[in-house]
Amino acid sequence: MIFRQLFEPLSSTYTYLLADEQTGRAILIDPVVSTMDRDLAEVRRLGLTLAYTIDTHIHADHVTAALELKRAVGSKIAAPAHDRLPCIDLGIEEGKPFQVDGITLQPLHTPGHTDGHFSYLFNDRVFTGDALLIEGCGRTDFQNGDADALYKSVREKLFALPDETLVYPGHDYKQRFVSSIAQEKARNPRLGGNKTLEEFKHIMANLNLPYPTFIDYAVPGNRQCGVCPPNLPENLENYCRQMTQSPQG
Repeated sequence: MIFRQLFEPLSSTYTYLLADEQTGRAILIDPVVSTMDRDLAEVRRLGLTLAYTIDTHIHADHVTAALELKRAVGSKIAAPAHDRLPCIDLGIEEGKPFQVDGITLQPLHTPGHTDGHFSYLFNDRVFTGDALLIEGCGRTDFQNGDADALYKSVREKLFALPDETLVYPGHDYKQRFVSSIAQEKARNPRLGGNKTLEEFKHIMANLNLPYPTFIDYAVPGNRQCGVCPPNLPENLENYCRQMTQSPQG
């Protein structure tokens, strides 16, 4: 198995590349449109073919590269079936493994950050998107977020995984790369230890975070599998880029 962790600094997003060494077919988890060329260069450098992109949820801080990668190299688009996006090729559901040759992801519905959020378990590691971050978690105050649901998702599904399971989050803002279920159970200040639901809800209700800068543009664009809006303010151009449309596009 080939594995790479790739970082997009503007939104502090991690994209994950997994590939079957024998067949050379690869998948990208949570690709970002502004780093699409870098990701494709890495795929080509490793002699791989991109078979699928798969997103953990409808992102609010960047535009997914799923649609543009499909246009560029013919990769298929997978995303949570819960969100009923008309542009996907495969809807992800819990209990139905997602497989590309020797790579099999076990989808876990982990709502709370968004109602359609999924994490993906792969052998000894889990890609947690924004449900569980390193010593943190995603917000619950937009996109049908729900603190009760996130607490249950993390405590009953993710923390039920073996302690040695590696946690690869969707973001990190402190130059950290990986955690583990044991570490998060012990050290996560929002969800770890003996933190009760009421304590967690109090923490999430008092974060006092600003309204997400890019959400009003990213969410509609991501509901179309990655379309950069035509009315993007100049100060947000680095979060997205206008792609040259093909005659068929």
